[in-house]
Amino acid sequence: MEFRIPDKVEKLGTDIQRHELKYHHKRVAVTKAFTFDAAHHLHCYEGKCKNLHGHTYKLVITISGFVDEVGIAVDFGDIKRMYEEGIKSRLDHRYLNEVLPNMNTTAENMIVWIWEELDACLEREGLKKKGHRLEELVLYETPTSYATLKREWMEADA
Repeated sequence: MEFRIPDKVEKLGTDIQRHELKYHHKRVAVTKAFTFDAAHHLHCYEGKCKNLHGHTYKLVITISGFVDEVGIAVDFGDIKRMYEEGIKSRLDHRYLNEVLPNMNTTAENMIVWIWEELDACLEREGLKKKGHRLEELVLYETPTSYATLKREWMEADA
């Protein structure tokens, strides 16, 4: 591979026109990952997780949408803001059994709550009306143990 310095930087209005920025009309998914630290314990569970302990959780959020006039489907900054305001501010460095609704604080229960919170945020901000939707969440409790939730599972009747 040859490495070279560009001869000139592309300029809007000269080298590329505004109407050329949107290349297609396809739905595209954008994914962003975050971490938060929290403590919890499980009820009615005969294993070490019945004791109070903590995790560095990793949450992977995938949102899809159609590209706008400049070619952006979902702004990474919007995903970050929604995560920080709706999830991190409520769960990071907290005791999950205290701050989540009454539930066993398993990854399987938590991921549905997180989905509901993020989906409500998309609705409040008018992004669902623009065609944005959650596609998938993955919540890692450890680097090798995680729960996955997909849009079609949340929309299914059963």
